[in-house]
Amino acid sequence: MKKKFISVLLCAAMAVTLIAGCGAPAAETGGSEGGESSSGTTEGIPKDEIKVGFVHVSDPSDMGYTYNQDLGTQEMQEALGLSDDQIVNKYNVPEGAECDTALRELVDAGCNIIFATSFGFEDYVKEVAAEYPDIEFCHATGYQAADSGLDNFHNYFASIYEGRYLAGIAAGMKTESNKLGYVAAFPFAEVISGYTAFYLGAKSVNPDVTMDIMYTNSWNDPTVESQVAQALIDRGCDVISQHSDSTAPATTAEDNGVWQVGYNNDMIEAAPNASLISPRIDWGIYVTEAVQAVIDGEEIPVDWCRGLEDGAVYLSPLNTDIAAEGTQEAIDAAQEKLISGEIHVFDGPLSGVSPEGEAYEVAEGEYYHEQEEASAPSWLYIVDGCNVVE
Repeated sequence: MKKKFISVLLCAAMAVTLIAGCGAPAAETGGSEGGESSSGTTEGIPKDEIKVGFVHVSDPSDMGYTYNQDLGTQEMQEALGLSDDQIVNKYNVPEGAECDTALRELVDAGCNIIFATSFGFEDYVKEVAAEYPDIEFCHATGYQAADSGLDNFHNYFASIYEGRYLAGIAAGMKTESNKLGYVAAFPFAEVISGYTAFYLGAKSVNPDVTMDIMYTNSWNDPTVESQVAQALIDRGCDVISQHSDSTAPATTAEDNGVWQVGYNNDMIEAAPNASLISPRIDWGIYVTEAVQAVIDGEEIPVDWCRGLEDGAVYLSPLNTDIAAEGTQEAIDAAQEKLISGEIHVFDGPLSGVSPEGEAYEVAEGEYYHEQEEASAPSWLYIVDGCNVVE
């Protein structure tokens, strides 16, 4: 699949976003178990002595990304029986020099393992990890660990594109205008892979569907997310989805009498007459494994990625009060085929063009091996039927 060529394109595409501030190639992972493992940990740490730190770009009140990450922390804490004073959270940390400060504060607080959960944190994580080889640093959604030369720096993510494909089925069966809208954060692989998967899921049950995409250029800005959602609705989109952190697209859809597919959280409570379903990640699976590895003195994978088959990716309950008839059955059938390998999200024939104008094509009978060689997504091509609106 010409991964080296793709890696170059991906890194170039990410460069702009790194300047402003939740990725891309790394070591082979086999799609679920993670790839080559490396860790600076050689001796275990007694469970009652371990301290775990987290750096988050927002706080759990976003009811989206950080909320879902925090659920993973709680899952780990309960599973391992850690006390509250063994968990140190840094919330609302911008993707700039503030991250460096937060990481060093966690080091000073005695943390043995530190998780940084937003994409733009990665450069700071890499730098601080190099200075503290006896502390484990785990970065979500990034791509630099495999080539860093650091034994204590790791990347992790989940195959959320699988969940987005399934959620797209709900959207494709519900739309009446055959026009979907997508509130997207930034124009690089993690986001493009997700909304492409969502669109392909919708198209699998509704060949006539198209989708407009607008970028917010922010992970979490409820005001802008609402404005973008409104602009998409004004363009005739009657199902709105998102790669953004708040419930603003859901409530905007509710206010306009259209429907919505969320992310990270069951958004039915926020928008009971609009929210259909949400793809989610169980972050607790990885966080628990990584902390347990430090306790046991075992290696942490340099790249970790799991998906539907392992329960790391799942869907919130379908809102059957508003979903189209037969939606759950269609989702269940597609999920079974994805897990068995009968179908793949990025099955050919499929072609697209990157934001930089590079074309890519998947031949009929082949498929794009998303996240099978790295934990971070690498599909960054806009396919026919997806229209990026300036």
